[in-house]
This record gives sequence, C-alpha cells and structure tokens, in this order.
Amino acid sequence: MNEGEKSMPLSPIRMIPAYRFGAATPWGGEGLRVLFGKAIPDARTGESLEVSAIPGLESRDEEGHPLSELIDTYGERLTGPGFARPFPLLLKLLDARDTLSVQVHPDDAYAARAEHKMGKTEAWHILSAAPGAELVYGIRSGVTRAQLLEASQRGAAVEGLLRRVKVKAGETYYIPAGTVHAIGGGIVLYEIQQSSDVTYRFYDWGRRDRDGKPRELHLQKALDVARLDFSSGAAPEKAIAPGRQQLLDQEYFGLERFTHFAGALAADPRRFRLLTALADCRLQWEDGDMVLPAGHTALLPADGYALHVIAPAALLAYPNVKNA
Repeated sequence: MNEGEKSMPLSPIRMIPAYRFGAATPWGGEGLRVLFGKAIPDARTGESLEVSAIPGLESRDEEGHPLSELIDTYGERLTGPGFARPFPLLLKLLDARDTLSVQVHPDDAYAARAEHKMGKTEAWHILSAAPGAELVYGIRSGVTRAQLLEASQRGAAVEGLLRRVKVKAGETYYIPAGTVHAIGGGIVLYEIQQSSDVTYRFYDWGRRDRDGKPRELHLQKALDVARLDFSSGAAPEKAIAPGRQQLLDQEYFGLERFTHFAGALAADPRRFRLLTALADCRLQWEDGDMVLPAGHTALLPADGYALHVIAPAALLAYPNVKNA
C-alpha cells in the first residue's frame, strides 16, 4: 500500500454475520428468514451476530476477513481512538419463537472480577411482535433478595416475581447491567450491547434438551448482580434532524433511527458507527456506492468517506466516546 492509498478514507464495510442456532438457541425460529430473507442455518436460529468480535462468533467482511483482522489492518482508522482493543460493541438480530431464559448480566466491575471480561449493558429495538407479546423487564415492586433466592431455588415459583411489559414494533428498551430480563416468544428484535457474552440464568421455564437435561443455571452469581429497584418502560425518542430520531444516548452506546431519511452523513473521527438497514438502503460516496439490503449492517469507519444516505428505515448505533 503506498502513501496515497494510506491517506484515502475507508469505505463502508458490509458485514456478514455469524449465527447462533440449534441447541445453542432452543428458543429460536425462522423469523430472520421470514422478515429479512436471511440464509439462516436451521429452523432454530436465534441470533444473527451482525457485528461481532466474540471469539468463535466473529462477523466478517464480504471477502471473508473477520472483524479482528480488519481491526489489526486498519486500527483506530476503523474504530476511532480507544475503541480498537477491546472492540466495545456487539450488534445482533434475534428471533424469539419461544421465550428466552430469565437472565441477568453483570456490570464491568463484577464481570472483571468473576469472569475476566467486560460487563453487559444492552438495549432492544422491537422489529416485530405478535399480538400480546411481552418482555420480562425487571422484578415486581417490593420483592426482596431473600424472596428472589427462595423462589429461584423452587424453580417455577420465580415466575410470580417477574415484571412483564407488553411490547409492539418500533419501541426501544434499555437494559442496564443487573436488570433481570427475558425476551418473550413471538418477538424479533435488534440488540445493541457491550461486547460480552457473560449471562447468568435464573430460570429456563422447565426446558430440557433432547437428552432430558435442563440448561445450566447460575443462581448465586445472578443473585449477586440482580437489581431489584429497576423499573422502566419504552425509551422516549427525540427528533434530531428531518428523518432522524435519537432513541438512546446511554453510558456505553447511542442509538438513532432513520425514517424516510435522505441526506448527508459525515464521518465521525471519534468513533465507528453501525448502520443496519430495516428496508433496503443506499450509501453513496466519492467514487463508490453500496446497496444495503434489509436486515444487513454496514460498519462505517471513523476515518471514512462522507456519505449520502437514502434510508427508508434504518438504525445507527455507535459507542459512547466518554468510554474510549
């Protein structure tokens, strides 16, 4: 690569996902194929990891280079200052044919101490929801930690302590570390989170695998990190420009929605951004363009081209620069 090429901005990178499916996601279905035409590996596909640096589940560019290799090649020109190692975010699309386990994630301090990993705060944007679909979103008011422990040890008794929220397409829910939660059946959603795979299960609805074995639970760690005071609803949105709304601006990440958007999107030298098409989108830049089909994600480099974006419906996520 010569000096002239080194100084050229980086083009958007269309990412190819990794999938979690089969026995790893017994609650998964075919919703990602139905909604977005994805070539899912089987009829129990729960997760499409659109942008992932998780070992063994890395997303890749169209030439087959995994995200970690792209970061090795381009460094902070790709990610922005302070975001190359560790890569801070994980973006997924999830299909919950059935309800996921009741679970909770630790914060950074607990995860570093117990797992030698980063913690996990996340957010969900509901893409489709069957009538009556709901989330487990926290613990009912007044429940004590002792009551939660006793009910968890009895199994199904914990169901009566869970706070449930009915959801519909277009809503966004913030799940800070420590929030007890579960995605209900009949929901397809977009998830942006810290790049962590640390999950502690409280309860799995009595499910057993083909050998009759229940999934592993992690009651003590779950109780250690569970917040009993969290109570919230769908996040409010705020218009920030024509066709562009802020859905979240939280500690680890921000999330915006494009609705019938057509206009300029300058590069952000502070950080990479992740553009996920919910309907077919078009990106145009100097000497280049890209059609981004619905259900696909482009990584927009920090040292990237100024773009003209035509986005009937899309989501834009990025790390919070305060955590670089």
